[in-house]
Amino acid sequence: MSQRQNWLEGWRLLAALALSLVVLSLWIASMRQFEVEGVRMVIRFTARSSLLLFCLAFSAAALARLWSNGWTRWQRRNRRYLGLSFATSHAIHAIAIIAFANMDPAGFAEATSPASYIFGGIGYACIIAMSTTSFDRAAALIGPHAFRALHLVGGYYLWFQFMVSFGKRVPAMPLYAAFLIPLLIVMALRIIAMARHPRGQPVAAG
Repeated sequence: MSQRQNWLEGWRLLAALALSLVVLSLWIASMRQFEVEGVRMVIRFTARSSLLLFCLAFSAAALARLWSNGWTRWQRRNRRYLGLSFATSHAIHAIAIIAFANMDPAGFAEATSPASYIFGGIGYACIIAMSTTSFDRAAALIGPHAFRALHLVGGYYLWFQFMVSFGKRVPAMPLYAAFLIPLLIVMALRIIAMARHPRGQPVAAG
């Protein structure tokens, strides 16, 4: 297990996850001959894969602080690459949304609203900014304080965005409440880790 974790780190982890997301998305779309329903299935799949990867990245620091073991240390070491994998998943999500808009404009208009454009656009701006500054040169360029502020605010905004996106579907589809559980767990972990920090400083985003 340790050797497998050591191999699946850094850029290899990102490459493996990105390739898996692309292959799975193409396979899912092909199940409906790449028609509208197949594209909508990809949108749903990447929303869920993005949720998983976001939670792994956003909980990494808190988990490593609360329960230091092989898994949590691996998770913290690779939170940058988990975050970039989340960005990859959401990039595929965006491509599928654009395809849906082009293939079925009426259905797309029915499924969206001005609020979804505004808040979704802010979310994607956060993802782009956070992904760009995940590279050492860009992080050094903006400085550690700006880097921390960006990733902290961006992380909490994305957490809120996931809560709203999945939560608004719960009245019509109660099973969607299950997707809120990992988000609530992640937030609880961060609050607990923050409270236990000896200097009372917030846990870094990741």
